[in-house]
Amino acid sequence: MRKNWYRLDTAALIFPAVARKDWCNVFRVSATLTEPVDPAVLQRAADDLRERFPSFFVALRRGFFWYYLQEVPGVTVRPDYAYPLVFMSRREVRNCGLRVLYYKNRIAVECFHSLSDGHGGSVFLLNLVARYLALKHGADIPAEGPIRDLGETPPPEELEDSFLRCAAETAASRAEERSCRLRGHREPDGFKHLVTGIVETDALLDAAHRYGVSVTAFLAAVMVQCVMEMQDEAVPKKRQCPVKITVPVDLRRLFGSRTLRNFSLVLNLGVDPRYGDYTLEELCSAIYHQMRAQATPQTMAGMIAANVQPQQVTALRLAPVFLKNLVMDLVYRRSGEGGGSLNLSNLSGVTLPEAMRPYVERLEFIIGPQRSYPNNCSVLSCGGRTYINMIRNIRESELERRFFSRLVELGLAVDIENNGRE
Repeated sequence: MRKNWYRLDTAALIFPAVARKDWCNVFRVSATLTEPVDPAVLQRAADDLRERFPSFFVALRRGFFWYYLQEVPGVTVRPDYAYPLVFMSRREVRNCGLRVLYYKNRIAVECFHSLSDGHGGSVFLLNLVARYLALKHGADIPAEGPIRDLGETPPPEELEDSFLRCAAETAASRAEERSCRLRGHREPDGFKHLVTGIVETDALLDAAHRYGVSVTAFLAAVMVQCVMEMQDEAVPKKRQCPVKITVPVDLRRLFGSRTLRNFSLVLNLGVDPRYGDYTLEELCSAIYHQMRAQATPQTMAGMIAANVQPQQVTALRLAPVFLKNLVMDLVYRRSGEGGGSLNLSNLSGVTLPEAMRPYVERLEFIIGPQRSYPNNCSVLSCGGRTYINMIRNIRESELERRFFSRLVELGLAVDIENNGRE
């Protein structure tokens, strides 16, 4: 008999400890269909995924020593409302850490980060949409690639905490100089501004290849350049901070993992403007080679160990959860976000199955603002177009204006969408 609860994976432990009244780490993946969504069919599709993806249908519970995830009977699909990533309260997470939402042609899944990461969320979304299309249109979508056989038992490797298996014996240092941080006037009602830039994927690839780098490195370099310009206008050179973009790395390819739970780490990539000025070509080269040098199994294993080893300290293991929360909150404030100026998360490798393409117009990925900085950026490509979602919880839109204007200056045609409060 399968147990109906799960230990939080190594990455998931931090999120309940550092959540605040105005911040809860949630991400969104969504699919826009070619026709309006039928809510009743979507509810049936969500119900049908319950047994195959049990680690998504869970609520956060608090034990004496640790938080854990408890399976729940299911999730009720709801109309999408307000704005993306509405605050997920502790009460809501205690009922279920998963939302399934619909609006016109769009199906969206919002997930509390203790359940999974962007890769796991995208697999869940694609299976939800595949089941919806099978029920609605009788679509024959084979169980291959990201699509799973809903009749099979979830394999143990999909539910494992891969961090525990892949940690090195020696932990890497967490020490890192604090990066430049953007500021602004917070929206008092928690509203999150979303600005989406849509570019042709081939054109974006060509632009990145002109600089000899990947799309992620290219976009990160352009973002660094924009933040450096903003810092130049606000702070004398000698008082400036490094400008680094936090880039998540999916560890599944490096370590051969199939887990659908969290299995990614972040790298802070960028430069220190106090040492001199940089051209975009120099920024591209610096960020690309930093990424190549650090995203190796050996370096990542050391970083994993830095997260795994504290769990094995006897005093911390025996401490009650409220003391663990205090310790993890202190560690997070000192090193969790200090090394980066903002995130740029490229959910590359998401492939829409051939049988689903006639029904799906676009896929998107959105991460929310972090606890201590107001801007974030997430990227996903689908159907020959790349969707660059820039989100913020402040009124000022200067970063988006500079970033998308710079892409246009570099020869990319950018279509802009926003969620209306401008």
